[in-house]
Amino acid sequence: MTKLLRLLDPHRLQSLLLAVAAIAAWEGLCRLLHVSPLVLPAPFAIAAKLQSFFVTGTIWSHLWATLVEIILGFVFGVLAGLVIGAMISLIPIVERLVYPYLVALQTIPKVAIAPLFIIWFGYGLTSKVVITALICFFPMLVSVVAGFHSTDQDQLDMMKAFGATKWQTLVRLRIPSALVLIFAGLEIASVLAVIGAIVGEFVGAQAGLGYLIVALNFSLDVPGVFAVLIVLSIIGLAMHGLMRTVARRYIFWIRRNEPPVMA
Repeated sequence: MTKLLRLLDPHRLQSLLLAVAAIAAWEGLCRLLHVSPLVLPAPFAIAAKLQSFFVTGTIWSHLWATLVEIILGFVFGVLAGLVIGAMISLIPIVERLVYPYLVALQTIPKVAIAPLFIIWFGYGLTSKVVITALICFFPMLVSVVAGFHSTDQDQLDMMKAFGATKWQTLVRLRIPSALVLIFAGLEIASVLAVIGAIVGEFVGAQAGLGYLIVALNFSLDVPGVFAVLIVLSIIGLAMHGLMRTVARRYIFWIRRNEPPVMA
């Protein structure tokens, strides 16, 4: 009963109605104006193509390849951001020496250097994971650094006055204080992971949803391209929603106020 009432939340219903109205208007305009499918396919044509992809099994191998690239790239990028961000925050000399070079690295467009990774690591999984990890790395790094620097100085002085060790201060104060910003970085990185995998597949791949989009473009299958884009959007929303769910579960102080519901 509680879950049903949450699904009937007015804001969610409004969002759903807006989506239905937009799709209906899109379909109506395509039919009334006789828009060519090569320019803008109608939603029904996209839905039919999406269904055929799953029924015939065309998309499964590409979907699996992209999911593996997204998950591995996200994990490696986040872990690197956490470790290096903590080092930069806790060791001042590392921040002075390393952080400017990391910022400079981030200014280089990943699309421009993606061909280099294809040359270095090949057309397989490794190059896509590296590109995805690089794109996820910097948002995570910035969030970790900002989170550790946001620790209240009075609280740090109090921990020191009570004789807490550096490890105790880190575990009991710095990390909990930084969690809100760290999870914000996780939300951003989870969405960028999808973009990173597709960028790598556009440059050079043997499988994946990005590879499928390129193939569909060559065959002028525009409804198929839109269908794959919908799948990518769902993956991004799922990744983002997972991060938000984990944050709400483990960081109780950032839970949004929700109206009470009757069981």
